Amino acid sequence: MGNGYSLSELESIQDKWRLSFPPDLVALMRQRRPLQVKGFDWLTSSDEDIQRKLDWPLEGFLFDVRHNDLWWPEWGARPMSETAQAEKLTEIFAAAPRLIPLYGHRYLPEKPFESGNPVFSVYQSDVIYYGENLADWLAREENGWDSKQPIDAANPPKEIPFWSQSVRRNME
Repeated sequence: MGNGYSLSELESIQDKWRLSFPPDLVALMRQRRPLQVKGFDWLTSSDEDIQRKLDWPLEGFLFDVRHNDLWWPEWGARPMSETAQAEKLTEIFAAAPRLIPLYGHRYLPEKPFESGNPVFSVYQSDVIYYGENLADWLAREENGWDSKQPIDAANPPKEIPFWSQSVRRNME
């Protein structure tokens, strides 16, 4: 899958996109570039493609707010205008940990800034755990979902504000 990124490349990527890669992601990206599958590479993909991947989670939730009547009670009263709804959702997302695109619509939360964060699959407001952590996700991605036991809903991965709640909402 190619050589990994250098430390200076990773620092440049994080600075450019105002991200902080958790330690396990840095270690993986230093070893190899498994994330360039489907044409995604932090250094060679266009800025527009990378920005689309960074914007995907918010854009997907906005789609469901506008077209699928999504509005969680904890977000408060639903604003009347689409503009006000987008502003409120943008505010909510600003308080949630940013998601780092990995592959397709798989994301790793930026925070907490530690190893072991779960990997989420985010498709509009349909959010599920796609790996208990980065190593589990990578094994599933490389060997097939059925190569490992399903993620146990009774013993979920590390709690991530907003994103773990999204997973629970999808299980209701």
